[in-house]
Amino acid sequence: MSVKFARKFASTAVVAAGLILGGGTAGAADLTINLGYAAAKTSSYAVLADKFEELAEEYSEGSLDVKVRCCAQLLTEDEAFKAMQLGTVDMYIITGNNVSPHFPLMDAFVLPYIFQSKDHAYSVLEGDVGREFAEQLETATRVHLLTYGFVGDRDFYNSRQPIKTMADMKGLKVRVPKNQVMIDTFKEFGAAPIPLAWADTPTALQTGTVDGADNGTSFIKSQKFYEIMPYFTQLEHFSYMSPLFASPRLMDKLDDAQTEAVLKAAFDAGVFHKEEMSRQISEIRAFLTTEGQGGMQTTDFDKSDFIAAGQRVQDRYAAEKGDDFRNLLSAIRAAAE
Repeated sequence: MSVKFARKFASTAVVAAGLILGGGTAGAADLTINLGYAAAKTSSYAVLADKFEELAEEYSEGSLDVKVRCCAQLLTEDEAFKAMQLGTVDMYIITGNNVSPHFPLMDAFVLPYIFQSKDHAYSVLEGDVGREFAEQLETATRVHLLTYGFVGDRDFYNSRQPIKTMADMKGLKVRVPKNQVMIDTFKEFGAAPIPLAWADTPTALQTGTVDGADNGTSFIKSQKFYEIMPYFTQLEHFSYMSPLFASPRLMDKLDDAQTEAVLKAAFDAGVFHKEEMSRQISEIRAFLTTEGQGGMQTTDFDKSDFIAAGQRVQDRYAAEKGDDFRNLLSAIRAAAE
């Protein structure tokens, strides 16, 4: 396969315009694809996974049978990328920051306040920068990045107090994913970050092992963290992607028509995911902070110190990382101009 996906991804406009998919599938053996994700069945990942299942089966005229496995039924996010490299998992949706241990260049997208707006984020990911990144990832790991999906924001919640300024973060025990950028960012905010796997997070919040955490807005609702965390802050300090990945072993099994079906289904499902979740986010935030619904307390706050702290983290990583990282960071920043 080599960079088959990168070439196809670069020509998504052609694919999306309506390639004839069914002609080459006559006589092809049916193939089952197991697609996993670690979040709840009501999460935003389900929106992407379920749409991909529907479209891949439709576009392949039934030669592909996609089985969606939620809630870490296959593996956890921390394990899934390596499993795809080994070919023991077909497809998985993995939060961008959990890809970084396997492909460190991903950390450029994890940096705090790296995107100035959603338009900035999508112009990066859907343009040359995103296509080149996908090609680099495939070359280095052999794993195929099929779509970036919706770009959301991580919001903050805690059990101690409302966050009005960055000074209110001082000493808070904050659960963070096992990602060095995120750990360093919360240290810069003045908090006490505690790296924990996603599977351990609900228990840590319930038992008070940590005072708070951050998640994509929709996950705060789908995991019902509003039931145990009283304070909500629309911090938007990290953007998160929910890319859909495929193993090289799976992609090598597909005939040409099935490959086109998978790529087109991923592209179209990514567009659907982006549009649907963008529509839902304001409704979810309203739910979380409305008495009688989520019931979380929120307050106006000054984001300027957080943004300045985020810029310091960006600059420090730019100084410490290699040329590939600096070039990607420069390209991301340039896309905002």
